Amino acid sequence: MLEIERKFLVNNEEYISLAFKKEFIKQGFLNTHPERTVRIRVINKKGYITVKGKSNSSGASRFEWEREISFTDARALLDLCEDGVLEKDRYYVKSDRHIIEVDVFKGENKGLVVAEIELNNEAEVFYKPSWMGDEVTGEIRYYNSRLSKVPYKQWIKD
Repeated sequence: MLEIERKFLVNNEEYISLAFKKEFIKQGFLNTHPERTVRIRVINKKGYITVKGKSNSSGASRFEWEREISFTDARALLDLCEDGVLEKDRYYVKSDRHIIEVDVFKGENKGLVVAEIELNNEAEVFYKPSWMGDEVTGEIRYYNSRLSKVPYKQWIKD
């Protein structure tokens, strides 16, 4: 139940031709408290509820618990979520022995493209493709829960 992941900005669209799968994701937050978030997510015709804890000091590790719920329940729960429901396309790219997930945000977060890689431990070595740019692990403004409150379009103007 420990999630270890690192996040990177994306330099170009090379990942699209390398992707083996693409999904549309709609997600909202029932709770965006700094100590914990409760997320509702719909991916295609499946629903999920996820609870995430506070990140550690590096921002790479935190508690995560996720369960599949019915599509009907997920859609109903999305209606109860806080303002700022996110929509994004997710591309899955194999990279050595890992899978990189590339999120292309829509709506108020359009223009933001973030790649995430899940690791077995924080010191794990992984191959970083050239299309992955600056690391943003631990930068709160890139957390989905934060993007639901302060969208990318608002803070890129600063």
